[in-house]
Parts: sequence; C-alpha cells; structure tokens
Amino acid sequence: QVQLVESGGRSVQAGDSLTLSCVGSERTRDLYVTGWFRQAPGKEHEFVAAIYRKTQTKYYANSVAGRFTISRDNAKNTAYLQLNSLKPEDTAVYYCAATDSSDHGRAGAYDVWGQGTQVTVSS
Repeated sequence: QVQLVESGGRSVQAGDSLTLSCVGSERTRDLYVTGWFRQAPGKEHEFVAAIYRKTQTKYYANSVAGRFTISRDNAKNTAYLQLNSLKPEDTAVYYCAATDSSDHGRAGAYDVWGQGTQVTVSS
C-alpha cells in the first residue's frame, strides 16, 4: 500500500511553534521528493516546502522561508515540517506528498498524498 500519514497539527497562538510529521509506507521509501502543501478554506493547494531524498536539497515558498524548516529522516522514511513564528495566515490543512518528479512546486506533479493535518493559528 502506498500511503503517507501526517500528524502534529493543532491549534496554537500566533508566534508559537509546531512540528508536523509525515510517515511513509514502505512503497514510498524511494520516491524522489517529499513536499508539504497547505490548503486554506476556499483556496487551492499552496506549495510550502520540498526536500529531495538523496541530496537533502530543500526548497521553500517565499511566504514561509526563514520560518519553516523541512527535513527528512530517510532511515525512518519520515519527513518533518518545523513551523516557527506562526501567523494567523498560516492556518490551513497541511498535506505531505511524494513524487518522482522534479517539478516540486506543483501539486499536480505529486502522485501520493496524505490525508492532511489541521493547523489553526489564533491572533
């Protein structure tokens, strides 16, 4: 079974920090890129960050650069997203996804998606 499972989302105050986790099934282990996206109510999926499995190269959306950090533990087949200095506009459902495509910023390039975890930031 090809599966990603996110966890760690919750309600926090502005300025707080949070860590999201994404555990992959065995069949996702060799996928090239793991990405995080978010979707606010009424909006499309927005790229947040991506990491390449072999090189550990990281990419971030301008809106989160300097505040969020993506990482990956290949041995555990788990990706993480550290969210710092959270703002109300960061409120969304956060999804992890995986792909063999290098088009890491585009949601349509991802083949496998998790079910999402809700992050709510109050002012």
